[in-house]
Amino acid sequence: MEDEQLTVALTVNGRTIHDRVEPRTLLSHFLRDTLGLTGTHIGCDTSQCGACTVLMDGAPVKSCTVLAVQADGAVVTTVEGLADGAELHPVQRAFREEHGLQCGFCTPGAMMLSAWLIRHEPQAEATEIREALDGLVCRCTGYENIVHAVQRAQSLTRESREAVASGAEGGMSS
Repeated sequence: MEDEQLTVALTVNGRTIHDRVEPRTLLSHFLRDTLGLTGTHIGCDTSQCGACTVLMDGAPVKSCTVLAVQADGAVVTTVEGLADGAELHPVQRAFREEHGLQCGFCTPGAMMLSAWLIRHEPQAEATEIREALDGLVCRCTGYENIVHAVQRAQSLTRESREAVASGAEGGMSS
């Protein structure tokens, strides 16, 4: 007997996807196995580690606890979707500059949580950053460099916004 297949339509990293999935397919497996987006890591399949975190409709979710059919109609962003072409997202730049990764296994989830935090709490203090990363298990860094990376990303984001604002003001005064 053939397994039942359901149709899902969602947007992943700006690309519209229409596909058929088994009802029990986890979003993490759909992203990795069907779409080839292997930046979404699977560490535990029990929502304990956070390595599989993606943004779904702008909110962080552990994709190992979401069925692909539950993402039908959603907008999903994975770590591969953070960059704007060749231009790294401030979080990606900051993780590189501040050594916010070591083995790299939790890094995609940490980056997705960080990107969400910077967007929603751009002035978050170190304590708030640690609280936001609470659902992430990193066995290598002790989180200190991850926190530094988030703080650096906050700074890069502010600098970028200020540059855009001063450019817009400069263009208006002619």
